[in-house]
Amino acid sequence: MGRLMLDPESPLYLSLTDDLQAQSLAHPHMWNYLSELPMDEIGIPQYHSQLSTSMATQEYRNIIYPVSEGIFIHLYPDLRDSRDFYFTIEPSLSPNIPELMKQVDQLLTKFVEDLKAANYANGNSEVLLSILERICSVKGGIRNRKAIKVTPEELDGLRYLMVRDKEGLGVIEPLIMDPYIEDISCSGVGPLFVEHKIFGGLKSGVSFDTEAELDSFVVGLSEKIGRPVTVREPIVDAVLPDGSRVNIVFGNDVSKRGSNFTIRKFKTTPMSIIDLIDVGTLSYDMAGYLSLMIGTGMNTFISGETASGKTTMLNALTTLIPPNHKIVSIEDTAELQVAHPNWTREVARGDTTDGSSVTMFDLLKAAMRQRPNEIIIGEIRGEEGAVAFQAMQTGHACMATFHASSVEKLIQRLTGNPINIPKTYIDNLNMVIIMSAVRLPDGTTGRRVTSINEIVSYDSETNQFNFIEVFRWNSAKDKFEFTGLNNAYILENVVAVRRGLPPKETRRIYGEIEARAKIMRKLHERGINDFYELHRVLSQAYRQGFFR
Repeated sequence: MGRLMLDPESPLYLSLTDDLQAQSLAHPHMWNYLSELPMDEIGIPQYHSQLSTSMATQEYRNIIYPVSEGIFIHLYPDLRDSRDFYFTIEPSLSPNIPELMKQVDQLLTKFVEDLKAANYANGNSEVLLSILERICSVKGGIRNRKAIKVTPEELDGLRYLMVRDKEGLGVIEPLIMDPYIEDISCSGVGPLFVEHKIFGGLKSGVSFDTEAELDSFVVGLSEKIGRPVTVREPIVDAVLPDGSRVNIVFGNDVSKRGSNFTIRKFKTTPMSIIDLIDVGTLSYDMAGYLSLMIGTGMNTFISGETASGKTTMLNALTTLIPPNHKIVSIEDTAELQVAHPNWTREVARGDTTDGSSVTMFDLLKAAMRQRPNEIIIGEIRGEEGAVAFQAMQTGHACMATFHASSVEKLIQRLTGNPINIPKTYIDNLNMVIIMSAVRLPDGTTGRRVTSINEIVSYDSETNQFNFIEVFRWNSAKDKFEFTGLNNAYILENVVAVRRGLPPKETRRIYGEIEARAKIMRKLHERGINDFYELHRVLSQAYRQGFFR
């Protein structure tokens, strides 16, 4: 790939938007990238410093946006595929960089002692960059016969690659840095695929061309996170340095397409209940109802299929737990973030060198002895489900996620192997929130709470479970219906009673839902949607007598 020198009078430069002209002047690799684009086929990209959800409905997307200083993403259609392209624009685009980087790697071996002296095992990009300055010499600068001769632009590219590949996660680092990416998946040799918050599934320009290249990357990735994969241990579930979850499968013994991996991105600041209202996941009335149910200690499961938003919802609902409560969270991989000061965070541990392991079952049994007000379980899959229901019976409020697409399927899984909850115990679970990734009326995709249900009872004579659908999502209108208005059993007969309403006045509780919904709306209008800020505001409201 040749490089076209930037000419401010050239037709290409003059055809760019002001923003792209500015970025081309500031970052030579941007100009290098743009000069190679088939503009006649795809048109001139539009530059956006930030993306908005309204852009999801654009039929033709030709967009460039930044993810970090000097690092950009370019989206444009692949006319032969249903997925649009997702390309990274990085400082390492100079055509000579790959060969120069090989030379740098060879010379790095001479500086092993320097790296040891700087305790490089803990990571220190400054040490790497200082060594790079000794290895390379800018053409036209101070002469060093043994140094690699580079241009200023090439040196910038080498600096970037040095940090990206040695300190970061290599070719996937820009994807990790992109705040709009939710999932990154590699199914084998070929391109990586990403799930974009706004534009859905996209095909990345990052690709592994051979099994050897992919295996090398997967092994390196697993070693960086301290969980090396081997032929004997080919499957790893772990957490990346930024908190993202990664699943790695190594080799073609267990995966016929060879090594593969999936990364579920970690959000530095979780989405709040207001954020979820903003994107249409639920309504103000639903938030008001949930705040009453959770604030009164109702046992709650958030259920749905994979990637339906269960963990995001669970995390958002933690702000509705009374601020003075003690919370214990139990997960197999650390994902939850709780704003409450009295929060104990426990994570299961796999087998270690001494052969010991700590399962979620072990942690849940221990949690019951810690006198928590609320136990939060990242996901119920097996025997820990039985302990969770024991905790409910002994007065511990529980929240958890579960894989089931309906209340009926949830009950089937709970009462079948391997969880085996007795049917007579099921009504200890008070509320089930069903979530789904859905297609919206405008053709885009989104996540919605498709129903909120109250578990009422089990009838042993008919062998049937009774539950009431309190809220329902209308798919045709993308609206939520309060189907349980004046007919919510748990709300009227349990929550209202615990809140001190007289038996004949329990329906006053619906007025409390309306009042709380109005408060949520006002907070939204005032821009109070940050997860931690919302918790602080709701804590103040709790102390003042609201949201109790």
